Amino acid sequence: MKLYPTLLFLLGTVTSAALGTSYFLHDEVVGWDFYTHFDFQNIPDPTHGRVLYVDRPTAITQNLTYACSDAFILRADDKTILDPQGPGRMSVRLQSFRRYKNTVLVWDIRHMPQGCGTWPAVWTDGPDWPNGGEIDIIEGVNDQSPNSATLHTNANCTMAANRPQLGTVKQDDCDVSVNFNAGCGVSFPTSNSYGPAFNQNGGGWYAMERSPTHIRVWFWPRDGPVPEDVRHNEGEVEPDHWGTPTAYFPSTSCDIQKHFTAQWIIINLTFCGDWAGNVYGTSGCPGTCVDYVNNHPEAFSEAYFDFASLRIYKPFDYTPSVSVNVTLNVTIDI
Repeated sequence: MKLYPTLLFLLGTVTSAALGTSYFLHDEVVGWDFYTHFDFQNIPDPTHGRVLYVDRPTAITQNLTYACSDAFILRADDKTILDPQGPGRMSVRLQSFRRYKNTVLVWDIRHMPQGCGTWPAVWTDGPDWPNGGEIDIIEGVNDQSPNSATLHTNANCTMAANRPQLGTVKQDDCDVSVNFNAGCGVSFPTSNSYGPAFNQNGGGWYAMERSPTHIRVWFWPRDGPVPEDVRHNEGEVEPDHWGTPTAYFPSTSCDIQKHFTAQWIIINLTFCGDWAGNVYGTSGCPGTCVDYVNNHPEAFSEAYFDFASLRIYKPFDYTPSVSVNVTLNVTIDI
């Protein structure tokens, strides 16, 4: 973790007042840092996937996670033929120890899981779902590009059909009780934002800004016009200078402060389940989803994340506050 010195923090406050919303680097997560910033959740899959989420020792011994100085790999088992009556394919679900509120998250990702039956996601989630809100930054199934960014909330959160963004509106009601929990999603405009096309292009950057008045998501491919403060991992970022967001969720008809509490960052890879399984037959994939996941481990050799970094930025007027999670006995920064 990297923190700005007090003097630089105070100087930055003056700068941000003059130039608009700026954020300073609060947490830098690279390589082995993923092990100290995230908890391994060996829990039943909430989305009912054909998956077995493993604990940290199992993930390491089975080579499902690997870290070096400039990379963190998270992958699924690609060796085992599964017993139809037994547990699902081994994979990993991570949840950050800390929860974050008004924040900018910048992900540099070289590779994401691909393959029929896969359902990878990078997202944030509050307690008491859906009352704490959910923000999906990266999500898709069965190699079906492009990426989607989506909000899921309780009632009374909607989005206008026309708003300044590069993506295309999929649904305008974020309420999980509407449209079978589709949420208010935005489909990205380019195929290289997800799946095999993303990987073939060497990956890229995703950024999400959450503020009291809006949530914005950007994507820049590896060979695209990436903002300098993003490409060079600078200690300060200014999202207002990043151009039109790929997805834009304003508070016009959705009280962001009310619907979104401090949130955990989650990374997971599941198979089949409520989404990937239900649309498997229309995705051009062979057989049935569960049979394919059970019997073709070799198909998941490319089912892995390669994270170059996660950088977490806070506003210059940020005042730290903490709460204690008694169950985990850890302090959670919100």
